Amino acid sequence: MSHNYTLPCYLPDTMDTPRPTHPDTALPLLTPAERVRYHRHILLPSLGETGQRRLRAARILLVGAGGLGAPAALYLAAAGVGTLGLAEFDTVDITNLQRQILYGESDVGHSKLAAATRQVRRLNSGVCVKNHSMRLDASNAAEIIARYDIVVDGSDNFATHYLINDACVLLGRPCVHGSIHRFEGQISVFAYNGGPCYRCLFPAPPEPGSVSNCAEAGVLGVLPGIVGSIQATEAIKIAADVGTSLSGRLLVFDALGMQFREIRLRRSVHCPVCGNEPVIRSIHDTRATCSSSTTERKPVSVPELDVKTLKTRLDANDNIQLIDVREPHERELCHIGGELIPVDQIPAQIERIDRTRDVIIYCRTGVRSAQVVSWLLRNGFDNVWNLRGGLHAWSREIDPTVPRY
Repeated sequence: MSHNYTLPCYLPDTMDTPRPTHPDTALPLLTPAERVRYHRHILLPSLGETGQRRLRAARILLVGAGGLGAPAALYLAAAGVGTLGLAEFDTVDITNLQRQILYGESDVGHSKLAAATRQVRRLNSGVCVKNHSMRLDASNAAEIIARYDIVVDGSDNFATHYLINDACVLLGRPCVHGSIHRFEGQISVFAYNGGPCYRCLFPAPPEPGSVSNCAEAGVLGVLPGIVGSIQATEAIKIAADVGTSLSGRLLVFDALGMQFREIRLRRSVHCPVCGNEPVIRSIHDTRATCSSSTTERKPVSVPELDVKTLKTRLDANDNIQLIDVREPHERELCHIGGELIPVDQIPAQIERIDRTRDVIIYCRTGVRSAQVVSWLLRNGFDNVWNLRGGLHAWSREIDPTVPRY
């Protein structure tokens, strides 16, 4: 008996279709092959064949196919979700392979979306995969999210978290949220059954530069696998209408201590999007303050120097001071010379910074160095410049042998 089968995509062509509620009698029937494939699900008393049919009818959008999205995509596909939307625009980088299990070495430099789609279809050809090769923003979020029943937020920056949350509240879609930092993960379900939303917990994004990202702070490779799997679990429970969701609860996982703790959440009557008197009534972009991509935004406006100008000045042996503000282990990977003074040591070693010469500060992407330049300006320096784009820009425009990590 062949277990290959094809099922239709339950996906409307426009955003005018409300989130469907499928009466059990109207759910798609399972084929004999599907009953065999999902037999372990069907054996579960609270799930059964009805729950599996609900999964077959479900339309779930996964935003981001990175650390969180990789395990979520695989488990949602394995569970037999009928339609799985993948929204991703990035390419695979060698640094992704430490944690993003959808990809292999042969995928480096290629589209994440294409590779993720191949893996999902290899795992389960019966899943209808819808590709959205774009960055989710205010111009497209409503149209895309309205086509799905549930949104799984696997994004890696605050701007997208707020965008997805606001869209889900306004469109009436539950949002399965996940986030990771170093050894800690957080998971919750927002905008579901009258529960709180992301803005109830965090009304506004943090101040620029106040929160480091995975690329700067690091992350334990297995952590997104744990968090992403829990996100998939929540999405499956909502789709199959079983169990108790994390709505109204924030689950915090500490990998170092191997502990879970739970924080109770309440919907805020003052929430700007889901409160009693909401002020956010349409979807708009929130200023990005944290991202793991190479296009990280600088936290403040500071004097800058581009890499070509720096190269010219170095070649001319100009009397400048070049300072690397990364960590020692990063310095061992690569550098373009200069003195090493990590960010957190700048105040204690301020006497090493020359006030009589032009001082150029650099880091990996120009984010940390911009923070240092801003701090130095506030503390009386007027001869400091940030290297725009940092080592990544140097690698792209000057010396491609300098690795981009």
